[in-house]
Amino acid sequence: MLFKCYCYIIDKRGNAMNDTKKIFETYCDFVTKVTSEPSLDIDSLKKSIEKIQNGSEIDAPRILTAALGLSSESGEFTEIVKKIFLQGKPADKENVFHMKRELGDIMWYWVTACMALKLDPTEVILENQKKLEARYGEKFTVNQSEVRAKGDL
Repeated sequence: MLFKCYCYIIDKRGNAMNDTKKIFETYCDFVTKVTSEPSLDIDSLKKSIEKIQNGSEIDAPRILTAALGLSSESGEFTEIVKKIFLQGKPADKENVFHMKRELGDIMWYWVTACMALKLDPTEVILENQKKLEARYGEKFTVNQSEVRAKGDL
């Protein structure tokens, strides 16, 4: 089912645009109000990074690098998949190789995250297997993926 979006001009003087501008101004004010201080202020961000770096076992620069990298590289991988399934890009060896390269980048950032958190990558894999075995047993079911037991993250 397709939905159409209609934009109505209130009058020829541009009142509709002024209303739209007011909506965006109001929303921007709202966004600022509900945004954390470290997201708005560089000094506050520096303090947050230093607090984490000095007060925990987390390697702050590495975890930031890992989180940003995982997101961006996953997006690049997803972009290839999107173009293959939705835009007619061929599912050929060249694109499989491209996906392989992006998966390698994802793996690099994943290992960076493990190092930042001082986690053994093998233990992370085994913990994931343990979690999924507890959730699904021997076979995947939609119900088990949607209705999780208490504590199942």
